[in-house]
Amino acid sequence: MNKIKNIKEIAANIGISGENFIPYGRYIGKINYINEKVRLDKLSVGKLVVVTSITPTKAGEGKTCTAIGLTQALGKIGKNVSLCLREPSLGPIFGIKGGATGTDKAKVIPSEEINLHFTGDMHAVTSAHNLLASIVDNHVVKDNSLNINPKRIVWNRALDINDRELRYVILGLKKKSKALKRSTGFIITAASEIMAILSLSKNIKDLRSRLEKIIVAYNYDGQIVRCKELNVVGALLVLLKNALNPNLVQTLEGQPVFIHAGPFANIAHGNNSIIATKTALALSDIVVTESGFGSDLGMEKLFDIVLPRFKIKPSAVVLVASTRALKMHGGVNDDNLEKEDLDSLNKGLVNLEQHINIIKTFGVIPVVAVNRFPSDTVKELNLIKDYCQKRNIPVAISEVVSKGSEGGIDLAQKVIESLDSEFKFTPIYNSTTPLKNKIEDIATKLYKADGVQYSDKAQKDIEFLKKNNLNKLPVNIAKTQLSFTNNPKLKGAPHGWRLKVTEIKPAAGAGFLTVLTGKIRLMPGLPAKPAAEDISLSDSGEIKGLI
Repeated sequence: MNKIKNIKEIAANIGISGENFIPYGRYIGKINYINEKVRLDKLSVGKLVVVTSITPTKAGEGKTCTAIGLTQALGKIGKNVSLCLREPSLGPIFGIKGGATGTDKAKVIPSEEINLHFTGDMHAVTSAHNLLASIVDNHVVKDNSLNINPKRIVWNRALDINDRELRYVILGLKKKSKALKRSTGFIITAASEIMAILSLSKNIKDLRSRLEKIIVAYNYDGQIVRCKELNVVGALLVLLKNALNPNLVQTLEGQPVFIHAGPFANIAHGNNSIIATKTALALSDIVVTESGFGSDLGMEKLFDIVLPRFKIKPSAVVLVASTRALKMHGGVNDDNLEKEDLDSLNKGLVNLEQHINIIKTFGVIPVVAVNRFPSDTVKELNLIKDYCQKRNIPVAISEVVSKGSEGGIDLAQKVIESLDSEFKFTPIYNSTTPLKNKIEDIATKLYKADGVQYSDKAQKDIEFLKKNNLNKLPVNIAKTQLSFTNNPKLKGAPHGWRLKVTEIKPAAGAGFLTVLTGKIRLMPGLPAKPAAEDISLSDSGEIKGLI
């Protein structure tokens, strides 16, 4: 295994040096994108490989490990490759999911620093979000020249920690306070519109324009009040200035990794920043990127919201699956995952099939990567391989977690072959598609729902969006990541159900509509046994239990 390199060496290897590289210690740095943009725009564009997965389960699919291991394997066979990932959120790290930098021999380093405070981007987004919230409340208390209706302030607070008790809070409870008593709440930072804006902004000018468009409230006449009217955009830009620059780290085997922005794919659009992606594409022949959760969430949003806007097309898609997860989709419980069960595995393949079909709907043939676990049997692995081969779907057994790049050579070679294929990439809808049709196309074509059921609130939201000419924006479906449906308990590939839309919120600065479905929450809660209980610091300063 290669020794960890000084990050300046990693930067120099991809052509970034001098004042355009900002080191944060020996192993972390930022690229001064503001200075580099003109040069990068003139360089040729590499090929984009998108890593997605089947529907997540507690058993784990290994999507991040596969993306990292694939990058290492492509580097091993001599390809000029880099990796793009989202920044980890402290919510999942101390909650149920753990860290987001891979594990064992498929890992991004320095993992502890990346998983914790990193370069402060998450804190910058949190601070900017909450500054705007405090400015709105202050404006109402001081003079309210914008005639804001306190009952219709829609900009809440944000926190990068799972805390269900903060979902709903009451402000202004102190007696003799000038503050108006009103209800609000907290969302997790990854769900903040400012996080989405950061990940979708091309430069400072674009960032400013998007911040100006944020809808913070409505006045007593029902008209929109935007961030621009509060004269705070300049301060928000200052807080976000450094966060706009992409972060650079490395894999265990020395490939460059851009980790930037961290929106969740179940409640936001779930992909790393466009700045990081465009930087990587300019500096590498192949760029591997990971979209959040399954192909029905992060990948769909990448393909429908992000890539068309920036005129980028994917060159290949890797669909990650595991025997354990597929057995859970076939009915196996947690206690029996390590036992061979060909019957349950065979039943669970319907989930893999639906994800394959989702990717094919966009005009791309995926490469299936089976992330191998120690308990997997040869019969189980062969069952998945035979299933894919009979359908002419390229498939590879990935052992990158235990073997590093050596365990991903077959997968890397199949991805290279896929890059040479002629795909006709096509988003599900375009800007002229009516709003309801956009939602229904995703629900019926991808989720295989029988249709869409709108609440009275959602119907009123649609009328409001039409009236304010916001209905033409792309849609960001916010739903559980644990099922194709609204119900997280329904595994496999359910049929005979309808997507329940409860509310539609405009994220005007980000440039999409957030379509809330089922009982989705913008502030997650902690599990019965949070991961935080297993994390500690030794007397010598070594972090323990941070996966």
